Amino acid sequence: MPDSGGTGCQQVPRLTLYFREGCGLCEQMHAELSVLESRYTFALERIDIDEDPRLVARFNAKVPVLAVDGEILCCHYLDTSALIDELTRHD
Repeated sequence: MPDSGGTGCQQVPRLTLYFREGCGLCEQMHAELSVLESRYTFALERIDIDEDPRLVARFNAKVPVLAVDGEILCCHYLDTSALIDELTRHD
């Protein structure tokens, strides 16, 4: 049953990976996130910035960009320790 946000229930962290097709760093970050999926609970959404001119303007030279619950956590390389801190705070 979905989390209703009631007391005592934590919502699953929502990770957003802003990427671009053909980006080696983007593929690397996605692979690292896939490994973490087996150890931590989170929802991952991948967004290709090239499908939205506003995202290109915002993230063009920064991809990959990882956001947790709407807040940017890291760019270019996965900050694994910061991400794990965020994920364990939701437990």
